[in-house]
Amino acid sequence: MSHPGALARVSVIVPVGPGDSVSPVLHSQLCALPREAEVIVVHAGTVGGREVASIPGDAHGPHWKTLYAAAGRAVQQNAGADAACHEWLWFVHADSQLSPRTLPALCGFVRTGEPALGYFDLQFLDDGPALMWLNTLGAKLRSRWLGLPFGDQGLVMPRALFRSLGGFDTAVRCGEDHELVWRARRAGYRLRPLGAPIYTSARKYAQHGWARTTAWHLAETWRQAGRFARPGSGA
Repeated sequence: MSHPGALARVSVIVPVGPGDSVSPVLHSQLCALPREAEVIVVHAGTVGGREVASIPGDAHGPHWKTLYAAAGRAVQQNAGADAACHEWLWFVHADSQLSPRTLPALCGFVRTGEPALGYFDLQFLDDGPALMWLNTLGAKLRSRWLGLPFGDQGLVMPRALFRSLGGFDTAVRCGEDHELVWRARRAGYRLRPLGAPIYTSARKYAQHGWARTTAWHLAETWRQAGRFARPGSGA
C-alpha cells in the first residue's frame, strides 16, 4: 500500500444492530490499518454513546473503541462520529468485507484532501442467487450514473464535511444514508467513486427470493428518492 500514513488520519465507524457483531473477516481486515487509525464500533444499547471495554485488536493495528448508543443506524453513526479523533470518517457496515484494493483506494482518496463524499463499488459475496451479478451492475449504475451511493458502499468523507451537513438525520426511520447523500448533493459536494470494491452478503436474497427482494429494494429506492430529493425533506 503506497503512503499508508494517510490512513492514520481515518476513524472507521461501524454501527452494529441489536444482537449482531462485527464479522470476524471485517475485524481481521480492519486490523491492517496503522496504529494511529481508530475503529469505533457502536452497538445498539444504552443511550448516550458511553465507551465500554474495547474490542481486542492487533498489537500493531489501530485502536479499537466500543460504544453503546440508542438503537438506530443514524443515531449510532452520529455517536461514532462525535467520538472520532481523526479528520476523516469512514462508515462501514458490520457485515461488509474489504477487497485487496479497498484500503489502497481509501488511502489515495484521503491523500487528495478533497472535500467530497467518497464511496466504493458494491459487490456481493458468493452466498446468494446466481443472478446477483445484475444487482452488482444495478448498484454501480445507481451510484455512478444517478449519483446515489448507499451506506453499504462504505461512505467516507472529511469530518468537516459531515459536520457541515449536520450528520445523519435521526428522524429518518429508513434510508438515512440515502438522505445524507441528497443533502450532500444539494450542498454542492462532489460524490467521488473510489474505483475499488467493497463486499456485502447476499444471504437475504437467497432467504426471501431474488425477484421479490430485488423488486422491494428498487421500489424502496425510488420511494426514498422521491421524498429525499425535495429540499427540507425528512422522515
